Amino acid sequence: MTPAFRLTANTPLQARNTFGVAATAPWLVEIHDAAALPDVLALPQVAQAPALVIGGGSNLLFAGDPEGAVISLSTRDIRMLSQDDGHAIVRADAGVAWHPLVMWTLEHGLGGLENLALIPGTAGASPIQNIGAYGTEVGEFIRAVEALDRHSGEPRRLGRDACAFAYRDSVFKRQPDRYLVTAVEFALPRTPALRLDYAGLREELAAMGVASPTARDVADAVVRIRRRKLPDPAVVGNAGSFFKNPIVSQAQAEALQTDYPTLPVFRGDAAHNRKLSAAWMIEACGWKGHRDGDAGVSADHALVLVNHGRATGAQLLSLARRIAASVHERFGIAIEPEPKVIGASW
Repeated sequence: MTPAFRLTANTPLQARNTFGVAATAPWLVEIHDAAALPDVLALPQVAQAPALVIGGGSNLLFAGDPEGAVISLSTRDIRMLSQDDGHAIVRADAGVAWHPLVMWTLEHGLGGLENLALIPGTAGASPIQNIGAYGTEVGEFIRAVEALDRHSGEPRRLGRDACAFAYRDSVFKRQPDRYLVTAVEFALPRTPALRLDYAGLREELAAMGVASPTARDVADAVVRIRRRKLPDPAVVGNAGSFFKNPIVSQAQAEALQTDYPTLPVFRGDAAHNRKLSAAWMIEACGWKGHRDGDAGVSADHALVLVNHGRATGAQLLSLARRIAASVHERFGIAIEPEPKVIGASW
C-alpha cells in the first residue's frame, strides 16, 4: 500500500523547476493523499517555517533555497462529476499535469480549455495564477476550487466569485500562506464559442488546411504556435513568459501609442484600461536574444528568460531586473514577473 506521504531531508530541486536551476529543500514532502495534509502541516519539519507548495515547477524562480519545507502533491485523479447535453463538470486533483488534462477534456467532447493547450504546470497551479493564453483565462471555466485553509486547518470549497480571479491573479496568489489547493472543478461546454482572433490562430488554422475548426483543431493550432515560439524546458530551461503584460489606463496607452505607433495594445480587464505588450517593449529595448553567460533571453520570444545550462536563479533574477529597469526608463512602464521568486524579493 502506498503511504499517504513521503518526507525526505536536504532534497535537490533542480529537476523540480523548469528553469533547471539548483536549489535545495530542507525538507520535501511528497503527498499521495490530500487527506493527509493536516497531518503533514503539523509535522515539526513543516510547521517551523511557511511551506512552499510546488506543482510542475513551471512558475518558480529559485534565486535561493526555500527557507521552509517544500510540499508536492502527486494526486492525479480526473473524473466527470456530472454532465448533460450542454455542459459537464470535471474535477481534477491538484497534481494532474495541465496539458494532459486539456487533452482529456477534448477527448471527452468538452471545450473551453483548448486555447490553454501546452501550458506547463499542474491543475492545482492553474487557478493560483489564473493562467491564460490566446484570449482565454482559466478562471472563466472554473466552477470551484477545493483547498485546505491553513489558518483554520479545515477544507474549503471556494466558488468562482470567492476565487477573485483577475489578470494573472487570484485570492490564492494574494494569500499564498493561507490556501493550499487540492483540486479544481471545471464547468466545460460541449459546444464552446471558439476564440480565434488572437495571436495568429486563424492564420495557423488556415496553414493546417482547417476551414471549420473544432475545439481540438484550435488546441492543435495553439500547440503548433507554442512549440514554434517557445523553447522546450526539457531542452532549454525556462518558465515560459517571464513578465506579465502591464495594464495601464486608456489615456496612458493612447499617449504611448502616439509616441510608439506600432506598440500592440489590447483591451484590459475593464473598459477603462488597456493591456500593453511587454514582449514588444522588451524587444524594443534590445533584449531579445541577449545572453550573459548562461542566463539569457530567448531569440524567438522576448518574454522568455532562458537558462542555457548552468545559470543560477540569482543570475536570471539579476537579468530580469535589468530588463525591467530598461523598460521603465524608456517607456515609463513597470513590468513585473509572472513566476514566483523564491529566496529573494523582486
